[in-house]
Amino acid sequence: MNLKLRKIEPSDLPFLYQWENDATMWADSDTHNPLSRHDLHQYIENTTGDIYRDGQLRLIIEDSQLSTFNSQLSTLNSQLSTEIVGCIDLFDFDARNRKAAIGMYIAQDARGKGVGKQAVQLLLDYAFGYLHLRMLYAIISVHNTACSHIYEQMGFAASSVLHDWTLEGDAVLWQKLNR
Repeated sequence: MNLKLRKIEPSDLPFLYQWENDATMWADSDTHNPLSRHDLHQYIENTTGDIYRDGQLRLIIEDSQLSTFNSQLSTLNSQLSTEIVGCIDLFDFDARNRKAAIGMYIAQDARGKGVGKQAVQLLLDYAFGYLHLRMLYAIISVHNTACSHIYEQMGFAASSVLHDWTLEGDAVLWQKLNR
């Protein structure tokens, strides 16, 4: 897997529409209503990709794969193809205290393949190395053990349990300091 993070583009609308309207994920994302294509189109058009202006940053997770195939002439050709496998966000940005929250959505068919872990590492590199944030945090439902496992593997500390945080129950606050 060769993952990269990139700014959101208008061609991402079908993916965002599908993901934002995945009601099975709403409890984990504090979403409580579906979004229209128009809503998402407006978001894409209006976002600058500058966390200091927008107060948030959504990045698309792409997997670039070098694939080889036989052509009609029986010679091998290489073609670079990219597949969108999710998105990762910095939100609740606090410029004064240099911190932000992380949110992530991994496409159903890309789950369990290390995409989340690699995407979080890329985001850590960007947030700590380029934006010079001093802390990132995530609030994860206690039922979302796969996501909690990613944050634990990436060196986040479970700093507290937020009791009855949602109607579904407790959540864990995961924090990582830039040291």
